[in-house]
Amino acid sequence: MDAMIRIQDLTKRFHALTAVDHLNLEIGRGEIFGLVGPDGAGKTTTLRMLSGLMDPSEGEAWVAGENVVKNPRGVKDRIGYMAQRFGLYVDLTVDENMEFYSDLFGIPRSERERLLPELLRMTRMAPFRKRQAGKLSGGMKQKLGLMCTLLHRPQILLLDEPTNGVDPVSRRDFWAILYQLVKDGITILVTTAYLDEAERCNRVGLMYKGRLIRCESPDVMRNHVDEVCYAIEAPNLRAMRDQLRLCDGVLSVESSGDSLHVLISPTQTSPQRLQDVVGRVTFRPIMPSLEDVFIATIRKAERQDAA
Repeated sequence: MDAMIRIQDLTKRFHALTAVDHLNLEIGRGEIFGLVGPDGAGKTTTLRMLSGLMDPSEGEAWVAGENVVKNPRGVKDRIGYMAQRFGLYVDLTVDENMEFYSDLFGIPRSERERLLPELLRMTRMAPFRKRQAGKLSGGMKQKLGLMCTLLHRPQILLLDEPTNGVDPVSRRDFWAILYQLVKDGITILVTTAYLDEAERCNRVGLMYKGRLIRCESPDVMRNHVDEVCYAIEAPNLRAMRDQLRLCDGVLSVESSGDSLHVLISPTQTSPQRLQDVVGRVTFRPIMPSLEDVFIATIRKAERQDAA
């Protein structure tokens, strides 16, 4: 794999807290890699170290061939970093924000005249060029932030929960843009709180307490679990969920629409045994969703930590 991002034992400590714990990872050219995990897992800290905004306590990382500690300037020239709160100027229009960031990046006038219409067309933001950023919808603000991030033609995009709080249609449009960027050769590392977005990535890494505890493609994650997943329908799902969570061998029980998704260890229990507790409901075997897998993996890690 032609690694555009290479991470070796990357660690960040804040006094007694270890936010990122000996992270090892390689991300290939033209890959969309999703980093997911609960709040406080270390996702944002990882991106800040890779962007050169924060020095690691230990370990090394290379981004587009540049060492993030020894040559942070070289890294910044090659990446586009979009933080959770991108620094748009709400009183400036779309055009004025793009001009401001073009000045910031030192982009020549001739390059701007070619690049800006291309970005506006790709994001379908051309009709809103004269609108102030503060009057844009959440999805449009994120598109504008992405355009500003792309102005200096980065090789790698580091996106920290770029669609958080954005409506589903705008999220879909945003991801269509990311797919186009990948076709053009850009590598993308994105953190996301939405597991349907994780499904769109080539590979996904699950972080927990600063550690990377699983890293595979979404398909491999769903098809290689030790537990068996069942769907259950019942009149009182909340009561059944509370009962099942107390049963030995049940790793996770989560609501999914009008049913429950239950992951059980086949070596510890069975649907027949569980029916003795919750009654004669039907346990229908299903393929686990990515959310089922993530929750089950984190539950295992929690139990290991507790032990």
